[in-house]
Amino acid sequence: MQQRAIDTALTALTGTALAGVLVAGVAVESAHGAPADKPMAHKATSQQVTGHHSTTTGKNTGHKTIGKAAPKTRAVLSGSTTASYFWDDGSGVNGDTGAPASGKPMQKGMFASPSWPMNTKVKVTYQGRSVTGFVGDRGPGEPSHRGVMLDLDTYTFRHLVDGKKPASKYDTGTSAGHLKGVKYQVLSWGHGAGTKGAPKPLG
Repeated sequence: MQQRAIDTALTALTGTALAGVLVAGVAVESAHGAPADKPMAHKATSQQVTGHHSTTTGKNTGHKTIGKAAPKTRAVLSGSTTASYFWDDGSGVNGDTGAPASGKPMQKGMFASPSWPMNTKVKVTYQGRSVTGFVGDRGPGEPSHRGVMLDLDTYTFRHLVDGKKPASKYDTGTSAGHLKGVKYQVLSWGHGAGTKGAPKPLG
């Protein structure tokens, strides 16, 4: 009788201990993982954080994309001179000397130089106004021996004077016959006939 009571008590104690072990096992399982059909809360949180991180890295971080700046054109020759004007289209108006020496038709932005190679690209500036053109003819003639080293088409000449247009192709519409202190920048030398370097009088 007494022995049976002891056996019963031991059995009850062992069952309680086993239950505790089982409970502890569940606790451990809960802490380290869970069945695939029941994701843990901390795993879902981890996925949310990961998703947020992915979204964040996809956004603009604020860093500016620095592209390469366009290279600036540097002049191969700079200086200043006195400039006159012309419009020689072979029509004989105002005693012009015929079609331009380059063979290209007379046009806006065509300049005449006594020595520079044909098709040389030149930028001229006067009182803050600028025009970029090219050497397409020879001239001026005798004035080049007096320091007038550029002949500008009438449109360019008038634009440099006051920003307006000439009265006609042959008449600038101003009383100015020459512009002193016109700055020139040779941007590139042409491959036509002529001499590179400082301008030289015609002939």
